[in-house]
Amino acid sequence: MNKEDLRGFYTAIILSALVVLGVNYFFPQEKAKPTAPEVVISAADGTQENIKSAEAEESALPVFANVAQTLQQDVRLPIENDSVKGSIRLKGARFDEVLLTKYKQTIDENSPAVELFAPAKTAEAFFAEYGWLSADQSLRLPNKDTLWQLADGNKLTPQTPVTLVWNNGQGLTFKYIISMDENYLFNVRQSVENKSGHVVTLVPYGLISKHASEEDMQRSIAHQGFTAVLDGKLKEIIYTNIKEEGESFETTGGWVSFSDKYWFGAFVFNKDFSAKINLRQVAENTYQLDYKGQAVEIQSGATADVDTHLYAGAKEIKLLDKYAEKIDKFDLAVDFGWYYFLTKPFFYILDYLYQLLGNMGWAILLFAALLRLALFPIANKSFESMSKMRKVQPKIMAIQAMYKDNKAAQQRATMELYRKEKINPAAGCLPMLIQIPVFFSLYKVLVISLEIRHAPFIGWIKDLSAPDPLTISQWAHIWVPAALDIGIWPLIYGLTMYLQNKLNPKPANKDQARMFALMPLIFMFMFAHFAVGLIIYWTLSNILSMIQQRVIMYKNGVK
Repeated sequence: MNKEDLRGFYTAIILSALVVLGVNYFFPQEKAKPTAPEVVISAADGTQENIKSAEAEESALPVFANVAQTLQQDVRLPIENDSVKGSIRLKGARFDEVLLTKYKQTIDENSPAVELFAPAKTAEAFFAEYGWLSADQSLRLPNKDTLWQLADGNKLTPQTPVTLVWNNGQGLTFKYIISMDENYLFNVRQSVENKSGHVVTLVPYGLISKHASEEDMQRSIAHQGFTAVLDGKLKEIIYTNIKEEGESFETTGGWVSFSDKYWFGAFVFNKDFSAKINLRQVAENTYQLDYKGQAVEIQSGATADVDTHLYAGAKEIKLLDKYAEKIDKFDLAVDFGWYYFLTKPFFYILDYLYQLLGNMGWAILLFAALLRLALFPIANKSFESMSKMRKVQPKIMAIQAMYKDNKAAQQRATMELYRKEKINPAAGCLPMLIQIPVFFSLYKVLVISLEIRHAPFIGWIKDLSAPDPLTISQWAHIWVPAALDIGIWPLIYGLTMYLQNKLNPKPANKDQARMFALMPLIFMFMFAHFAVGLIIYWTLSNILSMIQQRVIMYKNGVK
C-alpha cells in the first residue's frame, strides 16, 4: 500500500468516527416525558415477591412543577457538610435530596447548586433507599409508609451521626445508624434487635432509582448509565441498553452505580459483603438497580448489623483516587477509556499546570505546547517524509503522465524513484498512527474532566466545556441557519487546518485530492459543537505543527 492509500485509509477511519460523534450533536434524541413508575425489588429465593418501594398512591400524585413543592410533602432530616446539602425523607428513610454545593447548574453566579438526588415524581427523580426482605408473610417490615423516628441528633453532619428507629410491634426494633464524611460518602448501618422470642431470618436490600434526562440518554464519548466493579471487574451498560426484563449479577465487595458525565450515585460494599445485583428499566427512561445481601439469621435476644456505603457526589478524580485506596477501583467511576495509561497521567499533568497558572485555558495551551515538544521526534520523521514527497512531486506527476495507460509500469517507476531518492512512503503515516492514542486520550481528558466544567478562559469564553458561544449570527448580527452558525474558535481552527493542508504534498489521486480539500471545512463544522477547550487545543497544535513543518521544508529546500 503506497503513501496515498495509507493516508486515505487512516483519514477514512478518523472521519467515520467523527461522523458518528457528530450525528449525536446535530441530531439529538427527543426528550422523553417524565413518568411515575413503581419501584420494585425483585424476589430473592425464599423472600416476599414484588416488594414495592414507591407505592400506588405515590404514583397517583401529580408531577410537581419543581422539587421544592415535593419536598414540602414530608418530614425531613437535614444533611450538610462542605460538599453537599439536602435531606433524608423520614417516611421510608429515603435519600432523595442531595445538592452538590461546590458546583452550579450554569455559569451564572446566581445559579442554584447542582441537584444530584431528587424526589420521586419530579422531572429528574434520582434517589436511594434501604430495607429488609423476609419469607415470613406475617412479619411486619419497614416500607414506604414507615415513619422513622429520630433516636438522636436532628441534623446529619460529619460531626453528628444520626439514628433512625422503628419498632414493628412484633418484637423487632429496626435502626438506621447513618454517618457521613466531609465529602460525598455516607455510611449506613442497618441494625435489627430481636426480642420476638424466636429466630428471625432477614435479607438486607438497597435500591437506586433514576429517571434519565435527555443528556443522560444521548450517546457520547463519556459513559453514562450503569457502572460497577463486580468481583474486581469493571462493568458498564449505557441507559439505552438496559432492558425491561433486566439482568442480574453477583459480586463480593465492589460497588454499583448509576453514573452521569460528572456525577454518580453508588452503593459501596465491604470486601466480604456478597450481593446479588438486579438491573432493569422500570418505565420509560426510568431505571433501577437494587442489591440483596446474604440472609441474616437473628437469634432471639440478639442484634444483627449490616454495613454498606452510599456515595452521592461528583467525579473529582483526585478524591476518587483517595477513596480507591479502600474501595476497589473506585477511580474507574470516571470513564478514562481504552487508553487509561495515557488519559489519567494527562489529567494530572493538566491539573498541575492549572494549579500553576490559575487558568484552565492557559493550562490547555501550555499542555499542547509540551505535548508537541514531547512528540517532536515522531512528528519530525513524518514532516521529513512529507517534505521529501513534496520535493519529488513534479517527478511523480511526470511518471504518471508517461505511464498513464500502464499502472504496473507506473508503480514500478514510482517505487524506483522512491528508492533512488531514499524515500519511505510509509514513513509519514506511521508516526501519525502512533499519535492517534495520544490524540484520543487528550480528547477524552478534556471531555470527562469535571475540573474543566464551567472553567473560564479569556474574552468571551466563560466555559471551556461548552461550545464557543460567540457564533456568526451574534458577532455579525445576521441570520444564519443553525447548522452553519458556528463560533469564532471553530473558524480559526478551520483556517489553521486549511493552511496546514497547503503544506502537505498534494495527493496524486483526484478523488483523494478533493476529499483532502474538503477536510478543513468538514472538520470545522464537525468540531464546532465540541467543547471550545478542545478547539483551542487543536488550534494551537495545528499552529505549532505548521511551524515545525515549515522549518523542515526550508531545511530540505522545499518551496
